[in-house]
Amino acid sequence: METIKVLVVDDHRLVRQGMTQILNAQEDITVVGEAADGEEACMKVRLLKPSVVLMDVSMSGMNGVEATRIIRSQFPETSIIILTMHRREDLVLKALKLGAKGYFLKETDSQELVGAIRAVHLGGVMLDADIAQELIKEFRVAEGVDNTNGLEQLTQREQDILNLLAQGEDNNKIAKTLDISEKTVRNRLSGIFDKLHVNNRTQAALFAMNEGRITKEEN
Repeated sequence: METIKVLVVDDHRLVRQGMTQILNAQEDITVVGEAADGEEACMKVRLLKPSVVLMDVSMSGMNGVEATRIIRSQFPETSIIILTMHRREDLVLKALKLGAKGYFLKETDSQELVGAIRAVHLGGVMLDADIAQELIKEFRVAEGVDNTNGLEQLTQREQDILNLLAQGEDNNKIAKTLDISEKTVRNRLSGIFDKLHVNNRTQAALFAMNEGRITKEEN
C-alpha cells in the first residue's frame, strides 16, 4: 500500500497537532512535517517532498495563498488542499487558479477531509460540498444572463479591473496594482456589474473566465 505523505500548515499549534493525530491514525497516510507559516511551508516542501499539503490561508508572514502559488510553480507534483475558515467564493477561485486541488472549511468532518486527501493524491479536485453548490449556482447565473455585448461596453480600465477580479484579487490589491483608490475600484465594479448584468463579484469573475475574453495572467 502506497503511503501518502502529508505536510500540515497552520499557524495554530493545536490545530496542527490535532490534524496530525487524525491523519497518522490512517493506514495509508503519514504526516511528514508541520509548518506555521507560508515561508516555512515552502521550505518543508523542498526538504520533505510531501505528496499533499494541507494549507491554512490566514497566517502571519507569508499567507497560504502566496505559499500555494510558490509551491505549485516549483513543485507541481505536490497537491495542495486549502483548509480554512473562509468561505469567500473569490478566494476559492483564486486558490483553484493558483493550482490548489481542494478547498475545505475547518469545520469539515475529518473523514471527509481524509477522503479528499486520497482523492487529490490520485489527481482529483475536491471542494467542500456547500462551497461547490454555491459556486455552481453562481456560475449558472453568470452563464445564463443576457450579457451579449457586456464586454464590448467595458472601458479599458474596467477590463483591467475585471481581469484582476477574475484572478481572485480583492479590492485592495486591485487598487494597488492599478494605482487607484479602493473607492474608485468599488465604483467601477458597480458599473461592471451593471454592464454584465450580474449581481456580484463572483458572478462577474465566473463570467469573465467562462467567456475567455479576459486575459488571466499566469503566476
